[in-house]
Amino acid sequence: MQTETIWNDIYAKGPQTSSGKPGLALSQFAGPLRPGTALELGCARGDDAVWLARQGWDVTAIDVSSVALGIAARNAEAAGVADRIRFEARDLALSFPEGRFDLVAASFLHSPQDWPRGEVLARAAAAVAPGGHLLIVEHASRAPWSWSPENTRFPTAEDTLASMQLDPEAWAHRCLCPIARIASGPEGQSATVTDNILFLKRLA
Repeated sequence: MQTETIWNDIYAKGPQTSSGKPGLALSQFAGPLRPGTALELGCARGDDAVWLARQGWDVTAIDVSSVALGIAARNAEAAGVADRIRFEARDLALSFPEGRFDLVAASFLHSPQDWPRGEVLARAAAAVAPGGHLLIVEHASRAPWSWSPENTRFPTAEDTLASMQLDPEAWAHRCLCPIARIASGPEGQSATVTDNILFLKRLA
């Protein structure tokens, strides 16, 4: 099954409106930054893109799912920030947006398929402008409703950083850490899960 089809099915069965809330890590780490240009990879229903636009960022928001992008565009319109967000349908395993950005954010950029995640995250790092920031939020534990097998081994933040093969002289590590949060499932479930945070500043 094609990647787009898989994610279209997932989003078609889920909520069709925004939660109205950004990701906890995004608001915590991007909140103090001076707004500029932002690239969001895997924008889903647009919650984070809308929040960034409301803070004054000019956002390029990417997702492979046309269903998710349709929901996200409607949410941006309802929030009055459609003019600050450019939505693009793109399979990041096949192509990547051009340009450099002051912030590149990738939250929960996982896939039930085999997928070159390390390569995509390395391209995300390459898209950060000097002086800009890279924020990666990833699963570090399994939620009860997850598609991941129960014996899944999740990478540490250090594992993910190593997979990107970044020049250590070009980056400052602002945060490489796990955090716990209460997650909500597709049928209203809740559970405490752990996420990894990688928040890096590009020096050159």
